[in-house]
Amino acid sequence: MTGVTGFIGWHVASELLRRGEKVRALVRPGSRVRELDTEPVTGDLRDRESLQRAVRGCSAVFHVAADYRLWAKDPSELYRSNVDGTRNLLEAARDEGIGKFVYTSTVGCIGVPPGGIGDESMPVSLEEMSGAYKRSKFLAERVAVEFARGGYPVVIVNPTAPVGDHDFKPTPTGRIILDFLKRRMPAYLDTGLNLIDVRDTAAGHVLAAERGKPGERYILGCLNLSLKEILDRLARLSGLAAPNFRIPYFVAYGVGLCSTAWASIGGGEPRAPIDAVRMARKKMFVSQEKARRELGFEPAPVEGALDRAIHWFRANGYV
Repeated sequence: MTGVTGFIGWHVASELLRRGEKVRALVRPGSRVRELDTEPVTGDLRDRESLQRAVRGCSAVFHVAADYRLWAKDPSELYRSNVDGTRNLLEAARDEGIGKFVYTSTVGCIGVPPGGIGDESMPVSLEEMSGAYKRSKFLAERVAVEFARGGYPVVIVNPTAPVGDHDFKPTPTGRIILDFLKRRMPAYLDTGLNLIDVRDTAAGHVLAAERGKPGERYILGCLNLSLKEILDRLARLSGLAAPNFRIPYFVAYGVGLCSTAWASIGGGEPRAPIDAVRMARKKMFVSQEKARRELGFEPAPVEGALDRAIHWFRANGYV
């Protein structure tokens, strides 16, 4: 597995261990896997030889890792990790004869019609991808499809916005929850996400390995909610008040431009990356019907996951 030190990857590894599987975790030098009994192996997605050693003897590969930054001073780093790294790992797994490969893409690579619901059949192009992260993930997904068309058994999953415990970094979705808990969200944008319990995301990965068809994509999602609806749920669960002021998009865009420009000069991470603001303009509402139909994917309500996230952030010193 790659990405075991991250949010989704940690939960995929946890699910596999719960099922009695042995998990070998690819980690970079100096990194460690917290709280899980995995077999660590040092390597890097940009180092093909280290990947060849890492996958040798495995029965399946779960490629969950990604450079998940909505801003980087050098955007080429995202392409080297996400696109070149995916190709390197696929080549290593293919050459070692690994019979199952699950690639973790993103819901951002799914086409969503204006004001409608997206699914795996909706056409989408590279030109529609906002920013280096989404473009690099789109190209990486194309690499996975290329290998599948060449006969290698790659199954692709497209998780939506996972929430729950053990969001170490945290992820952008976790940061929404954390900013809410820290009272750093005085207003909200008119945007929307599809939320899912991260434990269901993990279970969906395993189902994809067991039942997925090579070359197919499966959205792993649960519930389409506006940002205001998410904040209202957080308010009920946390006992804190939700913001009631909706900020106009042009104001958020201006803040994003200034924040990103300042970061480019000063070197620090922008508080509101312009690519994140551009992405927020579209409500990412999608359907997980295909995963339900073909994988038997049945996600639980998201309220439990939101509650776990609140308690985990509070219990672990994030708030």
